[in-house]
Amino acid sequence: MSLAVDDLRVYYRSLRGDVRALDGVSFEIGDGEILGLAGESGCGKSTLAKSLVRLDARMKYVAGHVKLDDAELPIWDDSKMNRFRFAEVSIVPQYAMSALNPTRKVGDVAHDLLAARGVRYREILPELKRRLDLVGLSHEVLGMFPIELSGGMKQRAVMVISTLLDPSLLIADEVTSALDVSSQRALAGMLLEFRERGFVKSMIVVTHDLAVLYQIADTIMVMYAGRLAEKAPAETIVTRPRHPYTKALIGSLPKVGVRMEDERLKGIPGGPPSLLDPPSGCRFRGRCPLAHDRCAEQPPLVQIEPGHHVACWAVEP
Repeated sequence: MSLAVDDLRVYYRSLRGDVRALDGVSFEIGDGEILGLAGESGCGKSTLAKSLVRLDARMKYVAGHVKLDDAELPIWDDSKMNRFRFAEVSIVPQYAMSALNPTRKVGDVAHDLLAARGVRYREILPELKRRLDLVGLSHEVLGMFPIELSGGMKQRAVMVISTLLDPSLLIADEVTSALDVSSQRALAGMLLEFRERGFVKSMIVVTHDLAVLYQIADTIMVMYAGRLAEKAPAETIVTRPRHPYTKALIGSLPKVGVRMEDERLKGIPGGPPSLLDPPSGCRFRGRCPLAHDRCAEQPPLVQIEPGHHVACWAVEP
């Protein structure tokens, strides 16, 4: 097993109290697996992604354990996580096109990252150039400042730098959100090729775009208000979702060939609860058409068929 997350709880500090952004999340990712993480804004996707590398000082680790290749990740200790970052677990951050230091050339950014991990830049430069070729970037990019690159070029450069040390786990956080459709498709192909070439072992791809996940993910996990709602093979999530929230997400997507006059898109009534003081029980019950009295109690995430897990009292195997 590549990654095992057990009852992870990570809150954000605020003047009004703790925001329970990640509140008891457990899941596993196998070797070579690409896990897609979906859900609407504020559901905890990016919090989960960042908590695995400890990049946000506002975060407060509350409880839980994370194991990567059977080694415990000390996500509660920023300094102890240094030896794992980029070498064992790496991230292509949200807004990756702004992740490069605007005052440093791309080659210098790669040099600084490698030096911080005790790796000589000259020794890995041939491999760096080979990977630039792979993603369609000229070697001249290494001598350029980020402002000289297009958005797609920056995105690809960050992907190459983030995976130079062949991490076991790569987290791609909303990497397609600022790209056009053709660039999204190309980037999805790059992620698959990085896995096939062994640059990374497993991936978590975070996005609100289920269409992108359907192209590349082996498994899709749907989150709502800091908790897991459903986890299943990508084909199952898209064609046979069981959780009411997942069904609503799928139902809100436009269908190819269907005109608006024939079938209008359906939104999800209401809005997510405040995570400063979330309701007891199922957090989706205030918007759920299947809600009943038992929903005041938190439903466990149970397996209803091999590989398909759902947290809902109304769903039976």
